[in-house]
Amino acid sequence: MGMISEFKEFAMKGSVVDMAVGIVIGGAFGKVITSFVGDVLMPPIGQLMGGVSFTDLYANLGDGTYENLAAAEKAGAPVIKYGAFIQTVIDFLIIAFAIFMVIKAMNSAKKKEEEAPAEPSDEVKLLTEIRDSLNKS
Repeated sequence: MGMISEFKEFAMKGSVVDMAVGIVIGGAFGKVITSFVGDVLMPPIGQLMGGVSFTDLYANLGDGTYENLAAAEKAGAPVIKYGAFIQTVIDFLIIAFAIFMVIKAMNSAKKKEEEAPAEPSDEVKLLTEIRDSLNKS
């Protein structure tokens, strides 16, 4: 099963425990991921786009012309801040993938623990010895 299909299965599963773990880990990683995306990942991408920051991208719905988003907001112009939306979507995808990887690692460790053969009890060992000795005769 590929990682994409496992991620879809995880995302569609209604397990309360998985949701609780996702919420806790998402909250814990939220600020770190936001900083990583905003302070490390986006500046080079913005530089490649000609020095534009994603959060500064907007569509002006008003009649006036404004130098930047801050000026448009100060003037009270109606704007669509699609750059902020792009930033939020990227943050979400990175957080969701990080949670998926943690859950995948936990499930893998749990599966290995379940697959480990249990040590037979003393009674089972004795019965096995009796069976083997009867088969020899």
